[in-house]
Amino acid sequence: MVTSLPSLRMPPVGFAHRGARAHAPENTIEAFKLALRLGATGLESDVWVTADGVAVLDHDGLIRRGLRRRPIAELRRADLPPHIPTLAELYEACGTDYELSLDLKDPRALDAVLAVAREAGGGAEERLWLCHDDLDVLAGWRRRTDAARLVDSTRKRRVPEGLERRAARLQELGVDALNMHHSDWSGGLTTLLHRFGRLALAWDLQHVHDLLGVLRMGIDGVYSDHVDRMVDALAGY
Repeated sequence: MVTSLPSLRMPPVGFAHRGARAHAPENTIEAFKLALRLGATGLESDVWVTADGVAVLDHDGLIRRGLRRRPIAELRRADLPPHIPTLAELYEACGTDYELSLDLKDPRALDAVLAVAREAGGGAEERLWLCHDDLDVLAGWRRRTDAARLVDSTRKRRVPEGLERRAARLQELGVDALNMHHSDWSGGLTTLLHRFGRLALAWDLQHVHDLLGVLRMGIDGVYSDHVDRMVDALAGY
């Protein structure tokens, strides 16, 4: 019998990576709505801010114009392809009753993200998980929001000081969670994070056996393209 370690977050959050990416075009309202219908308890996307200050959801932040690719930051909302939704449109279509993990590739998007979440109401700001790979940036964000969760997104190999010191640093800065590739985690590491009161998140989980493996380690949230598999694993766990 395999012994499962306890999670701090029960049940763990099931984040649909870029919406139901395995089932519908990624980062579209269709994909986000489908993910929730399939049973995801969280959605995930990347957020950028346009030249006119609108928070939009897209993976790489580049728009093809003929042979050129232009950054979203140089374009107005009206100049973007219609399949790219704004954060406000996500809330209008899907409501606020789910966790929302946003990777702020452009840190300038923070003001727009917080403004939209606060306007949406319904606990939207409290259900935000704001992700970045720079602890100094995250520390600055903590001064801007007491409600949203802040997430250090990295890989184990990029933590030269070791994960115990990193966990202590996260606690000191008020950063709530550490997000790493599922292959970086072990039961010992989740227990270590929990000892400092930090949440452990794992991404790129596409198969049920991998999902069940990290859930048994006491992980607090998982990211998957395959919402059906993720939901099945969480139900089995």
